Amino acid sequence: MAKRDYYEILGVSKNASDDEIKKAYRKLAIKYHPDKNPGDKEAEAKFKEINEAHDVLSDKQKRARYDQFGHAGVGGNGFGGGAGNPFGQGGAFNFNGQTFNFDFGGGTGSPLDDILGSIFGYGGARRPRRGADYQTNVTLSFEEAIFGTTKNIDIDGKSTKVKIPAGIDDGMSIRLAGKGGPAPEGSTERGDLYVRIRVKPHKHLTREGAIILSEEHIDMVDAALGAEIEVETVDGPITMKVPAGTQSGTPFKLSGHGVPMRADGDRGPHIVTIIVETPKNLSKKQKELLEEFKTAKKRGFWG
Repeated sequence: MAKRDYYEILGVSKNASDDEIKKAYRKLAIKYHPDKNPGDKEAEAKFKEINEAHDVLSDKQKRARYDQFGHAGVGGNGFGGGAGNPFGQGGAFNFNGQTFNFDFGGGTGSPLDDILGSIFGYGGARRPRRGADYQTNVTLSFEEAIFGTTKNIDIDGKSTKVKIPAGIDDGMSIRLAGKGGPAPEGSTERGDLYVRIRVKPHKHLTREGAIILSEEHIDMVDAALGAEIEVETVDGPITMKVPAGTQSGTPFKLSGHGVPMRADGDRGPHIVTIIVETPKNLSKKQKELLEEFKTAKKRGFWG
């Protein structure tokens, strides 16, 4: 189902001011807040939709990308789970024949669920005794998180090979059933192994869900006349054309150079924001040339 336009959701025009967006959001948030509409699923869905629209339109950079690229520019049509999460809030993900269980807390099968189940019995049936759950951390490079990798994990002298799926993000956990502590006496069920992912930051690139972001600095002459620049991406350097007259803060979209979004291999975009640098120390000749340009512009010789 296609997402609705964020401006339409808040009931404002595309040239609405920040203050108009804020006022529209507050009015709608009060109207559809769950506390005022207990049990109303339609109101709850609208409240989430309103918050999503406000999150984008209240942020200048996100709003600029949305205005130029639509939902694709802010990661609004990729993953099926939470914002920036390709695996949802839990469940299983199959990668090259190996099943990973993703657990973000509170769901069935989580440590919290085990505790609640032992207390309340879930209908009178207690869980069977099982081995202890283990937890370990794995640190990935920025590129390994984007493209996926395989890591060997040593647990109590038992080496376990773990396949890390493409697109995993910092803070996610992989639950490997039966890879934890040994089964206690009287039971055959081993515990689970929780692998928590840490991703090292990149020197030049950042990530928002399926989108990769970077900035490229160019001088005012290249911005005015246009130029071809080399842009660093996770796929290696590529050449990007900057049109004449480009203003500082202008975003450009490199399709297919972002993060894998689905099992079919589709990837989000890499968005490059151009920053135009103004020279600080000008030579006498440079100052004279700029003065000539300024004078010519005032006389109407330049557009």
